[in-house]
Amino acid sequence: MKLYYVTLNSSEEARQIGRALLEKKLAVCVNWFPITCAYRWQGEIVEEPEVVLIVKSIAGYGADIEKEIRQYISYTNVIAEISPTGVNQGFLDWLNAEISVST
Repeated sequence: MKLYYVTLNSSEEARQIGRALLEKKLAVCVNWFPITCAYRWQGEIVEEPEVVLIVKSIAGYGADIEKEIRQYISYTNVIAEISPTGVNQGFLDWLNAEISVST
């Protein structure tokens, strides 16, 4: 299993991208939520709202997921691949049945 942590500008972007990933069977489940982001930009500290999209998928789909995301946005954002150290078997069974077998 792989998780993809994606930063976006709005909930609508997250909804559109999340649904596209689900429709193309690149993800089994997505979650998004608002956060506040603070970062350094051109020598200043900036704070602004942001949305995090978490994509639940399998190994080997990172490039396809990023390609799909780039169809919706062009700005610099984070797309980080995270490898959980443990996942319950029931979830893994569902994940593998929905993605790896059906693609």
